Formats: sequence, structure tokens, C-alpha cells
Amino acid sequence: MITIYLAEDQRMLNSALSQLLELEDDLHVVGHANDGATAWIEIQQLNPDVAILDIEMPQMTGLDVADKIQAADEATKAVILTTFAQKAYFERAVHAQVAAYLLKDSPSDDLITAIRQVMAGQTIYAPELVTNMLSVDSNPLTKRELAVLAAADKGLTTKAIAADLFLSDGTVRNYLSAVFSKLGVHNRIEAVKIARTNKWLK
Repeated sequence: MITIYLAEDQRMLNSALSQLLELEDDLHVVGHANDGATAWIEIQQLNPDVAILDIEMPQMTGLDVADKIQAADEATKAVILTTFAQKAYFERAVHAQVAAYLLKDSPSDDLITAIRQVMAGQTIYAPELVTNMLSVDSNPLTKRELAVLAAADKGLTTKAIAADLFLSDGTVRNYLSAVFSKLGVHNRIEAVKIARTNKWLK
């Protein structure tokens, strides 16, 4: 069972999201708040698997809460759910190492899928954000993900990449899947193009 905490200042939306998530057999909402300060206190007490955070909330923003989760090294995975597709917000979220940054106008199924994906170790960013907003200073890829992508850029097969980096085939596939998710692309060619454009690959 995946435990979820909701922080959303619009009470009607908070209630609707809670009801929607509770319809899933593997999801359970353990708490919710309408302001960031309350959310942070209760997240520390409840230790949910996932905290879904709106950005603009009273007392403390969702990004402030995400920063505190990261600083405290909490196991909770922060998921930003917002209407704001602003570069400054997105870059700060990347810096806070949020597990996902999603837009509220996305289908509800996207949120449910993203929750399961972040619990599987993936990082999910709304594709429309990635293409337009990523810059050199906001590289979302880890060193290992960059190494795998660089090997893929050489034309190596998954098996060859695994051998070259002393990883298993499955681990390489997981890294590539994470890269595709973070960059909002569907294949190696598109991922390499974005990485080279932003000078993440040498």
C-alpha cells in the first residue's frame, strides 16, 4: 500500500483528489492540509510514502516543504502538482530533487501513474516543462544516468552498456527509462539531442 499526504489550499480540490486516490486499491491518503506549515508538521509525524504538494499555499509553499523534506533526508517523495508552469518554480523543484512535477490540467490518470512510477524509483516531469524550460544550470540527470546516456550515444546496445559500466541489463534499462521520463522523450536519440543542446554531455 502506498501512503499519500495531500497539501492543497483549495479545499474542494483537496477533497476531490483524496476521493479519487482512495478509489485505487494500492493507494491510501493518510492526511491532508490546506497550508504548507501544517503539511510539513504532519508529514514528519505520518511519514507518508508520497507527499503531493501544491506550490502556492499559505504560510509555506509546496516548494518550501519540498526543500525541508530534502534537507531532513526524509524518505517521503515530494510530488509537485500545480497550475504554474514557470521556469523559476520548475528549476527550484529540480534543485529540491522532487520526485515529480506535474500540472493540474493533466489527466487524473497521469497523477496516479506518476505516484506508482516515483515509488518505483523514477522521476517524472511534465513533458511540456522539460522542452521549454531546462537549462544548463538545471540538469536533472544524475552522474550515472549521464554515463548511461553517453554510452548509448556511442551506439552501444543495452547489453554492451551494462558490460561497459559493470551494471545489469535491467539496471541500464531502468536508468534509460528514468532519463526518458525526466526529459519527456521516448527514445535515446531525443534524449541525446536534449542533453547535447544543454551541454550535459561532453
